[in-house]
Amino acid sequence: MLADLVPWLELALRWLHVITGIAWIGASFYFVWLDGNIRKAEGANPLVAGELWAVHGGGFYHNQKYLVAPETLPPHLHWFKYEAYFTWISGFLLLAVIYYLGAGIFLIDKAKLALDAPEAIAISVAFLSGGWIVYDGLCRSPLGQNGPVFGATWFAVLVVAAYALTHIFSDRAAFLHVGAIVGTAMVANVFFIIIPNQKKVVASMLAREPVDARLGLQAKQRSLHNNYMTLPVLLIMISNHYPMLYGSSINWLVLAGLSASGIMVRHVFNLRHKGELNFLLAFGAVLVFVTTMLITIDVQHRA
Repeated sequence: MLADLVPWLELALRWLHVITGIAWIGASFYFVWLDGNIRKAEGANPLVAGELWAVHGGGFYHNQKYLVAPETLPPHLHWFKYEAYFTWISGFLLLAVIYYLGAGIFLIDKAKLALDAPEAIAISVAFLSGGWIVYDGLCRSPLGQNGPVFGATWFAVLVVAAYALTHIFSDRAAFLHVGAIVGTAMVANVFFIIIPNQKKVVASMLAREPVDARLGLQAKQRSLHNNYMTLPVLLIMISNHYPMLYGSSINWLVLAGLSASGIMVRHVFNLRHKGELNFLLAFGAVLVFVTTMLITIDVQHRA
């Protein structure tokens, strides 16, 4: 009976993970687009950074973004957080059901490292938590003040993690864990930084105290980081359908190349939202993808 129920549990968790992930990533994409399209209107409220008029589904919408916060809070304020929380919870439960309960089959590769299930699970949890600790430390360091340098450093950390994981776990599990590291960092941004900072802003307003603008800037930084990490995570989510990716002898390098291409694509769209068309960057993203593909095929044929 239990053997019959496990696949249904896996299906339910995977379905929930996809649904909540779509909601979370959709909100992330929308707000980065919104930030790039708001414009300062003549005679507007000096507290308002910009506004946007839009039409969708037969209705007109008027969005305004405040420089820091409005003078008073509305009676109903929506918080974007549960999409992120349930995406991670469903993802971790899915990881546990497939890779922890089935560690001997899906997680451990005895040809790489002779681990027992508790050891493999401990290493898995260590990578997930360690990834957040390293990422958060980089954000709080001077590197965090320089977007490109920070991005390159964090990317290098993930490439090293990918290399290590592909030499510890099964190839498919290694790919999945890189995505889990990134996803954990993303939801931790929401849980530990973005939402707490927003709560502090609300508390200051209710107490009629000055609002610390740095709280919003820090939350915005983490939100933007999340935006750039979405496409690599989505790639990893579908990678288990493509053995030529995780089964390659240079699988960690394949993942790095495709992830770099995805990050470049995301940057192209973020610039486009601000009215800037960067065709060279778009061409570069395609070139990185095609180069990674050709190298992967060549290595496969030489094996």
